[in-house]
Amino acid sequence: MENSIVVGILIIVVFISIRSTVKHFAGRSGCCGGGGYRPKKKKLSNVIYHKTFRVEGMHCDHCKTRVEEVVNDIKGVAGKVDLKKGELTISYEEDVDDELIKSRIERAGYTVTSIR
Repeated sequence: MENSIVVGILIIVVFISIRSTVKHFAGRSGCCGGGGYRPKKKKLSNVIYHKTFRVEGMHCDHCKTRVEEVVNDIKGVAGKVDLKKGELTISYEEDVDDELIKSRIERAGYTVTSIR
């Protein structure tokens, strides 16, 4: 009897663990402290050019939101993350130093590997 109770508890724990892991890798979990928060989209009135930043360390929607929020706080730029590609596309309304953007992203806990 005691063995069947232990086995039952182990089965439940394994089931919950597998379900949580699947949700995590599908980007539907609270990875990195995530939740349902969505920041406002930033629109620029006069885009003069775009650049793409390769960003490592983004794993889920919370990471995507955090990187976009950090970039959108900078005057004259707006960013959009493609999580599958690991890329951040930035639209510029005015000249902004790439090092400023890179430092803000890295201060948030992510790594910029290339800018093109």
